[in-house]
Formats: sequence, structure tokens, C-alpha cells
Amino acid sequence: MIVVTGAAGFIGSVMVGFLNQQGYTDLVLVDDFSNPLKEGNLIGKRFTYKVHRMQFFDWLEKHHHMVQFIFHLGARTDTTHPSKEIFEILNLSYSQKIWMACCAYGLPLVYASSAATYGNGDKGYHDATPPSELTPLNPYAWSKNEFDHWALSQQNKPFFWVGLKFFNVFGPNEYHKGRMASVVYHSFQQIQKTGAMKLFRSHKTGICDGEQKRDFVYVMDVVEVLFFFMHLRKKSGLYNLGTGQARTFLDLTKSVFRALNKSPEISFIDTPEDIRDTYQYYTQADINKLRDAGFRKPFSSLEDAVQEYASHYLSTGKFA
Repeated sequence: MIVVTGAAGFIGSVMVGFLNQQGYTDLVLVDDFSNPLKEGNLIGKRFTYKVHRMQFFDWLEKHHHMVQFIFHLGARTDTTHPSKEIFEILNLSYSQKIWMACCAYGLPLVYASSAATYGNGDKGYHDATPPSELTPLNPYAWSKNEFDHWALSQQNKPFFWVGLKFFNVFGPNEYHKGRMASVVYHSFQQIQKTGAMKLFRSHKTGICDGEQKRDFVYVMDVVEVLFFFMHLRKKSGLYNLGTGQARTFLDLTKSVFRALNKSPEISFIDTPEDIRDTYQYYTQADINKLRDAGFRKPFSSLEDAVQEYASHYLSTGKFA
């Protein structure tokens, strides 16, 4: 039996679908299941139990002997939320409880960290950099970095554990995320509606409008890495999960226009003030550690991933 927390969310629901495709149906889905916008993410999924996140630890105490693996993908992910309290409860404290339960019951754990922990990138994007040396730019990123730091400092660890620093993940089943959905998603919607796309203007000297760069990684590649670690069960630690190649927002947007068979029409607007000071202008994962661990599959190119996402999912309204 495999546990997936955040199972109704973006990456969690895609992981559930991927596990089903690989023949795994004895799954425990953990989430709050209260958001009606997420309901489509679980349509057609096969599983054994559906457990509310606040009841999960009681459930696990009774059924841990049936569990073989935990994917902890659930988290509050709103990077614009100003209060640390909600992140301390849902991201930090809850993750610590998951960790301690895995230690107590002898369960392997893969959990979601974030590239947001790297802050403005002044220390680079190397997963060997100690979390204590990083300066996250918002409460969400703080909570993820704080847990990474806490996990590394623990004497009592699961016999196998991995924290994956997700970079800019995009793909199907993110439809409920609103403002926090990927630029691919928002580009598709805006281009479909208006025939044009507005990107954030650069407010940083030396970087032209649209030349902000991120490591965009397709969710279908992300779940391949999660699945890889489920079987590896050695080489515990923190790992970057990105493609290893930064691409511009102009590259991304032009790929969406291409997928829609439209000529690019791009303009620029000011970055909203509530995120301007914490906006990342460049991210690129160093994935040498992931490759050294044995993950050899190539990551999808931005162009191929956008084409698939746009044509197979966004254009049809399908879920993964």
C-alpha cells in the first residue's frame, strides 16, 4: 500500500494516475478534499482508501503495517500568502509528523521540497548547499527550507528518505491553482481569449523584458523521478528536480503560440508590487546529484512538453 499526501492536488493527483498506469492501485489518498475545483483531478483514479489529512495520523497508527511507502506531496503552496503561521502548521509541523511517523513505523519517505528555498539564487542552485546558508524570499519558501534544515539535523531518520526541490513544474491537473498556476496555463488561457499574451516586465537592470529565466519542468517528468526513487531506496538526501536548463519566459510563451498555431503577439506589464521584491529572475537546477543517483531518462524539452500539455490537455479539458 502506497500513501500519497496532497493526492487531490496538482502533482499528487498526477502521481496517483501514474501509479495506476504502472499497475499500483492499492493506494491511500490523503488530502482535505474540500476544494470542488480539485474534484476532476481524481476522476477515474483507482485507490483503496481516501483519508482526510487531519485524520491521517490516527489512520496510520492503525494501518501502518499495511503501508510500504509514503509520498508526501501535500503542502500549502501559495507563495503570495504573507503569514508564516499557516505554513508553519501545514508545511513544517505536518511534515515533521510525517517524518517521525516514518521513523517510528520503518517507512521510506519521499517528500516535496522546493526550489523557492534558494531565494534570489545568490548561492546558486546546488542541492549540496546547506539549507542554513539559504535565504528564502517568502513564508512558503521559508517553511520548505526550514523543514529541509530540520530533516538534515535529525539523528533519527527514516531508513530511506528523499526531499525533492521542485523547480517550475507545469502540466495537467493544475487547473484549480488560480493565480499560482503555471505561466504555460495562463498563457494558454490568455492567448485563447485575446490572441495575445502579457508578460511581466523586467525590473532588474541587465535583464530585458521577457528574458527572465526559469527551469521549467513537465509534471510527467516529475512523476518519473518520484517513481524512480520509490524503487531506488538508497542514497537518501536532498535532490534538485528540474531539467537543468533555464529557459526564458519568451521561449515558453512562443511555444504556447506555436502549439496553438498562432503568431506571437506579446506585450509587457509591471510585475505586481506584492511579489516584485521576491520575484526570482533566474533558476536552473544542478541535477548532477540526481544523475549520479542513477536517473538517466532525458527530460522533455520545453517545446515538446508545452505542445503535449496544450494539445492533449488544455485544448480538451482532460485530466491526467
